[in-house]
Amino acid sequence: MSEIVLVRHGETSWSASRRHTSYTDLPLTPDGERQARALGPALAGRRFAAVLTSPRLRARRTAQLAGLAVTDTDDDLAEWHYGDYEGRTTAQIQQEHPGWSVWTDGCPGGESPHEIGARLDRLLAKLHPLLDQGPVALVGHAHALRVLGARWLGLPPSAGGLFRLDTATLSVLGHEHGRPVILRWNQPPPAPPEQRAATARH
Repeated sequence: MSEIVLVRHGETSWSASRRHTSYTDLPLTPDGERQARALGPALAGRRFAAVLTSPRLRARRTAQLAGLAVTDTDDDLAEWHYGDYEGRTTAQIQQEHPGWSVWTDGCPGGESPHEIGARLDRLLAKLHPLLDQGPVALVGHAHALRVLGARWLGLPPSAGGLFRLDTATLSVLGHEHGRPVILRWNQPPPAPPEQRAATARH
């Protein structure tokens, strides 16, 4: 079975300020667009059996700027539904609900850890026949992709809290000796040649 390449979208104004963003359809910031373009060289030359994105603009635009030929959008790749906590930071939520964590408590009016876990289990089931044909790329969001990584390993959705995932990074799920493993996680794109040259001079 082939690999699953996970791509988190580039920066938005809300991701930069650490606000929970699920259904709010924000564009990438200029920095987010630059980040998305920087992913291109790391993905260039790879042939994918399928490239799926979340329906949100920030994911679709990241795929476009990274040079990925999208084959479909999938609602199951959408971000964790934050319900009443949409647009709020963890610090703000914890002022009203001390100790709150999305990983264990979920979101009122949105999804519980169990619900998002079931949704991403459904996505993984859909991917299995595609993986027989070659690697698959998924362009999505931080919390949903972290839950996906946990479920790939057979861990509970809450274990996604252990896997930090920054904007515009690449992660790869695969196998070792027949067991699902994480081959790479939260890898930023390589620095452009001019930046590497400047760093070498210093």
